[in-house]
Amino acid sequence: MNEIFEVPEVHPDFKLNKVHYTLSDLRKVAYNYIKEEEPYEGLIGDFILDWVKPSGFLEVKTSGSTGVAKKIKIRKEHMVNSAVATGKFFELPPGSTALMCLPANYIAGRMMLVRAMVLGWELDLVPPTSNPLDQVFKTYDFCAMTPFQLDNSLGRLHLIKKLIVGGGAVSSQLQKRVQGLNTKVYETFGMTETVSHIAAKRLNPGKKKSKPLPFKVLPDIHISTDERGCLVIKAPKLAADTIITNDIVEILTYKKFLWKGRFDNVINSGGIKLFPEEIEWKLNKVIDRRFFVTGLPDESLGEKLVLFVEADFSEELLEELETDLKGLKSLEKFERPKKIYLVQKFEETPNGKIHRENTVKSRNK
Repeated sequence: MNEIFEVPEVHPDFKLNKVHYTLSDLRKVAYNYIKEEEPYEGLIGDFILDWVKPSGFLEVKTSGSTGVAKKIKIRKEHMVNSAVATGKFFELPPGSTALMCLPANYIAGRMMLVRAMVLGWELDLVPPTSNPLDQVFKTYDFCAMTPFQLDNSLGRLHLIKKLIVGGGAVSSQLQKRVQGLNTKVYETFGMTETVSHIAAKRLNPGKKKSKPLPFKVLPDIHISTDERGCLVIKAPKLAADTIITNDIVEILTYKKFLWKGRFDNVINSGGIKLFPEEIEWKLNKVIDRRFFVTGLPDESLGEKLVLFVEADFSEELLEELETDLKGLKSLEKFERPKKIYLVQKFEETPNGKIHRENTVKSRNK
């Protein structure tokens, strides 16, 4: 893995914080960033130094969102191909303005830099905080955020024309909040091994949908499923090997698929496979607070479907929820929770997502 890579010349329209740099300038720029006091700027400098080296590979850390975090090597050539595909898919020509608010030690942040250099974007940098738009006072064509950042930026999202959201599933509550916004918000599907996203779907298309919208794959991506019904990705321009995921999908066309949920989360209740993420999408219509469904051991069914709702205990609320669930016609009989648990405060992961396993364990405390 020591092959030589001829780093492409920086696009003539590329700007970083309003200044144009050539490829030969970037090494000096990188050292300047490394000298800065802000850690996020040092990470940007480190990445740029790695990028201008003739090595054909970069070492990148996976997020660990679906398993143990690890370091993997990816081809710089694949990063360039991913940048080109993103530019085509989201119609972002040279001269597009973009905001980078993700850390450069993960693939999502690094790809913002690569896209800008390859496609000729004008990229501005801000600290990768939970409220990245707080000190932003201009409009941008493009930005990438985590769901947590999006949730904290709704009041200023008019400053972004097109936004991609990744790094974790977008909750049903957050999907509700982006409806009606002028910003085109897209949820992305991908992983470090595929050099960022390989598919995306619009979260706020303007019209109410009775069913979840499918993901549409980027150019030169080939999809299929294995015997488990899990997504298999062939993307020769982004990854040397075929990638087998644990994401259960329904393929609609060679370009579109519906994401049903994680294979790890499937509930087997009386021989029927239930997908929590699908059921939660339906429940979102009648529950206006944080919730999730999961399976608990049951003698007769093996696992029974239960609903956890973040709320103080109240008999009145329980009755209200049970009434709402009975009136929800989209729910199949076996998709109706056998029991509802009210939990005052859900357990959370470090980045603010619901920690389902710990919340379930805490119900008897």
